[in-house]
Amino acid sequence: MKKEATIFHALIPILFLLVVLSVSIIYFGADPHIPLILAVIVAALVAKFLLNYSWGEIEEGILDTIRLAMQAILILMVIGTIVGTWILSGTVPAMIYYGLQILSPSIFLVAAALICAIVSLSTGSSWTTAATVGIALMGVGKGLGIPVGMVAGAIVSGAYFGDKLSPLSETTNLAPAMAGSNLFDHIRSMAYTTLPTFGLALILYGLLGIRYGGANLDTGQIQAITTAISENFNISPLLIIPPIFVIIIVVLKIPALPGLIAGTVLGGIFAAIFQGASLADIIDAAHYGLEIETGMELVDNLLSRGGLDGMMWTVSLIIVALSFGGVLEKTGMLRAFATGILKLAKSAGSLVFFTTITSILVNALTADQYLAIVVPGRMYKEAYKEKNLPPELLSRTLEAGGTVTSALFPWNTCGAYMMATLGVSPLLYVPFAFLNILVPIVNILFSYLGIGYKKLSEE
Repeated sequence: MKKEATIFHALIPILFLLVVLSVSIIYFGADPHIPLILAVIVAALVAKFLLNYSWGEIEEGILDTIRLAMQAILILMVIGTIVGTWILSGTVPAMIYYGLQILSPSIFLVAAALICAIVSLSTGSSWTTAATVGIALMGVGKGLGIPVGMVAGAIVSGAYFGDKLSPLSETTNLAPAMAGSNLFDHIRSMAYTTLPTFGLALILYGLLGIRYGGANLDTGQIQAITTAISENFNISPLLIIPPIFVIIIVVLKIPALPGLIAGTVLGGIFAAIFQGASLADIIDAAHYGLEIETGMELVDNLLSRGGLDGMMWTVSLIIVALSFGGVLEKTGMLRAFATGILKLAKSAGSLVFFTTITSILVNALTADQYLAIVVPGRMYKEAYKEKNLPPELLSRTLEAGGTVTSALFPWNTCGAYMMATLGVSPLLYVPFAFLNILVPIVNILFSYLGIGYKKLSEE
């Protein structure tokens, strides 16, 4: 007979994961895959011998959770083929080439955040934003001599601003569905916290940009980069069409996978037209990415990437992390852990605080932002009702804790995606992803102060 999981059971695999990840990454410099597999084994042993779950049930939980993120995994794989064909076609080099001529270091971080915010508001997708303008902005930032962590932080902040507020976003629709609030009430509620936070983030990016003003601009290096690009690619403004095409089809609500595959095909066609690539070259770039030798190391590092194979490290990390989350979810250990936290919530502010903490922990432990919205949403919905708190307060908190923090963990589907797409570890961009860091804090603060919501009447 199965036993009900307690917080004691939940802490065994969770604490083991924290210890083995810390030791492996900090002391041995290992990748997180094997430590996560060891944590899956420990969680399965707890489920089997302490909670009396069969292996079939444990496996079912793992597969159900992986199934939940399968679309994201497939999208990630297709993005690899897009990056490969877009580099081969000259699309990514052209965006870098023109960006270096337009943007200056002093305004670059602010411009990067704003550009990504506009694109993600239009598409509802932080992933599409990172895979289109994000890749180009990374190249421009490197060319301007701005640290990659800062550039990636500005891109991620802008991308998640739009992902959070756009009615086209999946998470923006999922959160109110879990909380029982209206979509547009949910967006209005989020605006109270997200708009001032993004404004503060832009100010911080502006202050950082001052350090990289015109006095520090190495025009010789920029000229060398643009020369290396133009000598190895036929550059034309028409090469900007593929990313514009992908953004438009996402806005038109064409499903992500066929839309992104169309982007890969278009990249291949442009590679043949503008760079004279053969069909074999195109297939090779889509599968294995590119290894480019321009004679300039910086350009080689920028453009030697992409391909389906280039995403396999990330895909394997996501699958392993989701396996751990699946065991915790299926056996009730995750629920037991969060229920223990709920007992500490007394006021509206403290309830929001613990909801946020729970979402962040679910992001870290299950590697999936959807679970970070669904699990706390299911758990805390009645608690918000009992305290006469509006459902949009819960839904905005689910987004503040679940959506924006998902990109901060390297093994989460979102963090792994950003790392693979932008080529920067979350450990480097987290200090500069100001929106993602500040939104949960501002939301908690406003909840304690009673800003942006009104208690419901007893009726």
